[in-house]
Amino acid sequence: MHEETVDGFGTVRVLPLDPRADAATVHRWAGEERAAFWGMRGLTKDQVAGIYAHMAGLDTHHAYLVLRDGEPAALLQTYEPDADRVGECYAVRPGDIGVHLLLAPPGPDGRRPGWTSALLRAVLSYVLLGLDRRRIVVDPDVRNEKAVARFLREGFERGPVVVLPEVDLPDVYLPEKHAQLAFLPRRAAFPE
Repeated sequence: MHEETVDGFGTVRVLPLDPRADAATVHRWAGEERAAFWGMRGLTKDQVAGIYAHMAGLDTHHAYLVLRDGEPAALLQTYEPDADRVGECYAVRPGDIGVHLLLAPPGPDGRRPGWTSALLRAVLSYVLLGLDRRRIVVDPDVRNEKAVARFLREGFERGPVVVLPEVDLPDVYLPEKHAQLAFLPRRAAFPE
């Protein structure tokens, strides 16, 4: 789908997520304490696979495995905001796309300076340029201060705090969520 070499970082590839083959990786990442806001802690591997199999059947929501030099580095989800609960909470514009990003856990020492910024830059390139979108919306939980701060450091503009409505997915129920909306216009990320 997308391949980009990032100087000093490596080759980043964005591939469609295989719900069954990639379920163990996603299950491991989403089950960690640091991923509590992802909403999948406590689910079985089969439940995780079922959620992504359901998503693979949608035209409006997509899941991708992001690789760095061939190794899994992140789970990327994109969605059409007007077909998602977030679209009920703000004025969706033509060219908007929603993004959720779950990073692979850091290595044993927990350090990886510049890693997230380099990876996120390649993801933004894919979403904004590769998919030809005008603006990204993200909706991290307000309690996920690390994610909110990361997006703001990367140039996202803070939007309103909203209450996202409840949603049912196969084998899982997601309660309402207080989300910090943030937006990144393409022109801000990639000035012409």
